[in-house]
Amino acid sequence: MTDQTQPIRARDLGLDFSGTTGALNAITDVPGVAVGLRTIIETEPRPGREKLVRTGVTAILPHADAPSPRPVFAGINRFNGNGEMTGSHWIEDGGYFVGPVLITNTHAVGMAHHAAVKWMLGRYPETYGADKPLWLMPVVAETYDGLLNDINAQPVGETDVLAALDNAAGGPVAEGNTGGGTGMIAYEFKGGTGTASRRVEIDGRAGTVGVLVQANFGIRDWLTVLGAPVGRHLRENLLSGKTGERGSIIVVIATDLPLLPHQLKRLARRGGLGIGRTGTMGGNGSGDIFLAFSVANARDLPHQAPGFANLEMLNDERIDQVYEAAVQAVEEAVLNAMVAARPMGGSKWDRAHVAAIDHAELVEVLGRYGRLRTE
Repeated sequence: MTDQTQPIRARDLGLDFSGTTGALNAITDVPGVAVGLRTIIETEPRPGREKLVRTGVTAILPHADAPSPRPVFAGINRFNGNGEMTGSHWIEDGGYFVGPVLITNTHAVGMAHHAAVKWMLGRYPETYGADKPLWLMPVVAETYDGLLNDINAQPVGETDVLAALDNAAGGPVAEGNTGGGTGMIAYEFKGGTGTASRRVEIDGRAGTVGVLVQANFGIRDWLTVLGAPVGRHLRENLLSGKTGERGSIIVVIATDLPLLPHQLKRLARRGGLGIGRTGTMGGNGSGDIFLAFSVANARDLPHQAPGFANLEMLNDERIDQVYEAAVQAVEEAVLNAMVAARPMGGSKWDRAHVAAIDHAELVEVLGRYGRLRTE
């Protein structure tokens, strides 16, 4: 067993990923994008309860430093729909959203939505004042952490959501058992929050594609790492009685390239290819939901904007590099979540102990398949 007490990422183990990363290899490499995390881990059950609380909230803010709300063009895709993402109908029809994206557990969607509205009202009083009856439609997504977390206690409160929003910042993003990913499981190993990015250059212009995932999906038999059938080899610490997929994954893709809603919808669809590289086939019990947005074409709220707009758009014939970048980053973000995660469970209040993937064992298997860097 290797020492997994220090933060580590999949590339640190020598995994031979393709593509060129941004400076942080994170969604925060996209200019203006900030991430906030609120992690809730309790060591004793709450009064009258029999399980421990292990959950949280992840906040992603486009245009985090803008003095007023900025709509962002967006697109969504669902690979398997056993999950929730609020605001999705308007993204599908209107092609944009305004405000933060929140990811949490299944039973905290309502609280996150409520708190996001409160946060927006307080952050932008000139836009959403009492005499300005504008509607707000936050984007809130979820995955289920009920095996490791007392989800039915509904422990995520308004203050937790506000904390995630208020501490959102650029820079490195803590992965694994953090934020909304705190109690999540991937391929019967501990999963959680993961991020990655890729740089692209089109006609001499550089751009970034950044990804953040909340990984809570897959069964061990499916686990594939850089094309190697790792799940066939790592057979210890299987979750007893787990015969089918019962988790989900949320993928958020951000870019500073000027993509319009129809292009972002297609970019979001590539999230399915990224998670597919890790082995999943999208089980019936899984909610595999993907959101893509662009911080380019920054503009005012529609009711404040002029009747016509001049927009920039990437030529569809040059978009394949962007698709490739997204697929690569999604794959790496999932593996970053698993490599960074730490074991959880196994106390007298738990039904299961969920092991973290062992770094040395993973490297040994990948070495057999020639999936490690050689330089």
